[in-house]
Amino acid sequence: NAIWLWGQGHAPQMPTLSERFGLTGAVVSAVDLVRGLGRYAGLEPLDVPGMTGWLDTNYAGKVAAALSALAPGRLVYLHVEAPDEASHGGSLENKVKAIEDFDRLVVGPVIDGLPKGARVLAVTDHYTPLSIKTHSDEPVPYALWGEGVKPSGAAGFSEREAAAGPLIDPGHQLLER
Repeated sequence: NAIWLWGQGHAPQMPTLSERFGLTGAVVSAVDLVRGLGRYAGLEPLDVPGMTGWLDTNYAGKVAAALSALAPGRLVYLHVEAPDEASHGGSLENKVKAIEDFDRLVVGPVIDGLPKGARVLAVTDHYTPLSIKTHSDEPVPYALWGEGVKPSGAAGFSEREAAAGPLIDPGHQLLER
């Protein structure tokens, strides 16, 4: 009994990662928006069976796809949506599980499987506090790990530690750093 005319906009105009940095690569995400932005950036969207945006996603498959796409001069964007979705739902239990799963099933295996000379950048695209169940616009923290990266002195990667920085502001300049 209704029609929703959505998407009357136009395709974004943006330089690819190849044009900006000489990089090619891939994107691994269950979120269509992220896959589409990756495609616009010149990244190849990789399909992973069982890939969802929730706690039941195929973490091992996503990690395997990301690691297999790595090579010198290639960037792989591996996106995990579960912590964000748990926050939208207002569930502390699910958010803690999503973060623990991300650490155990993604961060550890990615670092263990990296080729020599590769680096890992862990970053959130935005905060989604449980208290408001929606996105907020404060600058977000990031962690960079790999050869030649100097330690920041942080004791860990938590919201409390992250508040001390480094923070991304504005976010679009992170890759230039």
